[in-house]
Amino acid sequence: MTDHTSSDVLIIGGGIMGAAVARLLREADPMLSMTMIDSGAVIGGTAGVHLHDVEDPEVWGRYNERVASGIQGMYTGAEVVESASADVRGLTPGMFRASTFGENADEMPATAFGWNAGGMGVHWTAATPWPADHETFADGSGSVGRDGDGSGRDGDDDRAGGDAPAWQADLDTARRLLDVTPSAIGPTPMGNLVLDVFARRFAGTGPGERMPQPMPMAIQPSSTGPSPRTGPAHIFAPISDASDAAFTLRTGEIATALIIDGGQVTGARTRTISDGVEHEVRARIVMVCADAMRTPQLLFASGIRPPALGRYLNEHAFITARVLVDLDHFGVEVASLPVPREGEFCTDSLWIPQNGAGQPFHGQIMNTTYTDEFGHPLAHSVGLSLYTPVESRAENRISFSETETDLAGMPRMSFEFEYSAADRVLIGRALDLVQSLALEFGEFDPNTERALLPPGSSLHLTGTVRSGADDDGTSVCSPDGRVWGFENLFVAGNGVIPTSVVANATLTGVITAVRAARAAHAMLSPSRI
Repeated sequence: MTDHTSSDVLIIGGGIMGAAVARLLREADPMLSMTMIDSGAVIGGTAGVHLHDVEDPEVWGRYNERVASGIQGMYTGAEVVESASADVRGLTPGMFRASTFGENADEMPATAFGWNAGGMGVHWTAATPWPADHETFADGSGSVGRDGDGSGRDGDDDRAGGDAPAWQADLDTARRLLDVTPSAIGPTPMGNLVLDVFARRFAGTGPGERMPQPMPMAIQPSSTGPSPRTGPAHIFAPISDASDAAFTLRTGEIATALIIDGGQVTGARTRTISDGVEHEVRARIVMVCADAMRTPQLLFASGIRPPALGRYLNEHAFITARVLVDLDHFGVEVASLPVPREGEFCTDSLWIPQNGAGQPFHGQIMNTTYTDEFGHPLAHSVGLSLYTPVESRAENRISFSETETDLAGMPRMSFEFEYSAADRVLIGRALDLVQSLALEFGEFDPNTERALLPPGSSLHLTGTVRSGADDDGTSVCSPDGRVWGFENLFVAGNGVIPTSVVANATLTGVITAVRAARAAHAMLSPSRI
């Protein structure tokens, strides 16, 4: 060990969840000392800045070429590769498939994570639809929501639902942290035409606020040029500008194990990626916000292995399609088609919310106009993605090796994941629905223009360190993210989500960060966030 540093709070993971925790703790206490560890190197020139907004034209171009696909597994500022150097130091910062790191991911082949400062928080599409009904979960203050009704796929407990005022307050805080805009991209006149079709198709399936609408997004509207996305540095500015003397960001440094003393975690052992030098970082509170894969991996490497660790791995099934609009049918002139704004990949970002058993699917709709080399409109397409709920089952899991390590020198992961019979019934319904929706707009060939993507494609993994009301073997932490058996160890992020979230998971994941930050501050101070 070359040094021993200490702070009030150690945050492991510099992505959106870690940034949210840091922001809330700083708002609550201007003097609190915080250290943030992020294993990746800076990408795009400035730590924590979303790749949509970086100044480097080459990095910007690589990201935006892939985000235009509408498939999360392609949202990257570096190549998604199948193999890599035997030395993690040889990797260019970016997003990599789990198999690249030597993980056994055959059953979830499209799974990927960000190996860069800011993690997936600099790659994400910034969609922030809000969860409802069976997607919500109690915070420990009570449970008055309804249980899953077959659409939520929970089945094994009463985690679904939560105290309505407390849930709403935490949701509002998460929206504030992410700087959510209700109608961020569109609707253009073509977007409204598409919404009119959806309104007719989904009439009566849910309340007005859950009808087809523009997609809420973590985007800051601008009058010209690209609209900035929320990245970790937007949530907590000191990540990029070093403006907070009581906050330290250490990039390119991986946490290899937590330091345990009875029921306390006193800090973490870390290793600098570039030279292999080891360190110790001591803290009064430790927050692990590393993602749904590497958070349980670090707990396992530290000897913290509750029965539910890595289990209840969940990801909604991802069905995608694209159809060209029959403009003559709708009486639309080609010349009148909207074109994407400079620096944007679509003209409209729209949302079809899930509404229980009658409409269990989440629709992410991204439309665009194709143009010629002079920027003149040629055709308009509707991009249809449906997320299908998947049952939360202990059999779906990430396990960790006692003897084998991955490229980063951490316990090798093995993904065990398959759809249940009930899942496959819903997937069949979703395939039929996306075909039916596409045919509303024009000619459509389901064999070439529709696909069920491989597991992992959405990147919305949840459940691997799930919360629960009781330490009964089916959860890793309490509703406020405190790991069972430890007084001062917290986890936050998508892995904490205990329900089968159908929508994009980031906003819901930030709710877990809100709760963990509040609980941590309550330990450090009698006042509350």
